[in-house]
Amino acid sequence: MDDTASYLKKHTEALVKDIGIEKAGQICGKSKATLGRYYSTDADHAGRFMPIDVVAALEGAAGFPHVTAALADLRGITLSYDENRKNDDDKGGVNSDVIMLSQRFGMLMGEYHQSISDGVITVNEAKRLLNETLVLQQVLIEMKLHLEEEVPD
Repeated sequence: MDDTASYLKKHTEALVKDIGIEKAGQICGKSKATLGRYYSTDADHAGRFMPIDVVAALEGAAGFPHVTAALADLRGITLSYDENRKNDDDKGGVNSDVIMLSQRFGMLMGEYHQSISDGVITVNEAKRLLNETLVLQQVLIEMKLHLEEEVPD
C-alpha cells in the first residue's frame, strides 16, 4: 500500500473513532464490518476507501473533518476550520464571552489530553490543538472588545 493510501486510511479510522463505530454505522447506514474495511490496511481491503457521501455524513457528526483535512494536506492546502456558526448576530456581552472562553478552554484541554495520551503529539493532533488555540484567541478578542465598550472614556 502506498503512503497516500495509508495516510487516508489512518484518517478514515480517526474519523470513525471520533464518533464511535456504533454511532458511525447508524449515521451512514453501514455495518461495523464495512466501516472497518474502509480503514483496514489488510491487502484484501487496501484498495477500498470510504465513499465521499459517507465521509460527508460522518464529518457532519464528528468533532473534526479528519478525511477532508487529510485530503487538503495531501494537496498542500491549508484549511481554516471555524466552529463558530451562530444563527444570529447577538454578541451577548462579557458574561457570554466568559462562558464561551471556559468552554473553548475545556475543548483545548480535551484535545491536549487526547493528543498526549500516547506520549506523542502527531502533526494532525498539533493542527487540531492549533485550531483550538486560534478559536480561543478569537474569543479573547471578542471579550476584549466587549470590555472596551463597557469602560467609559
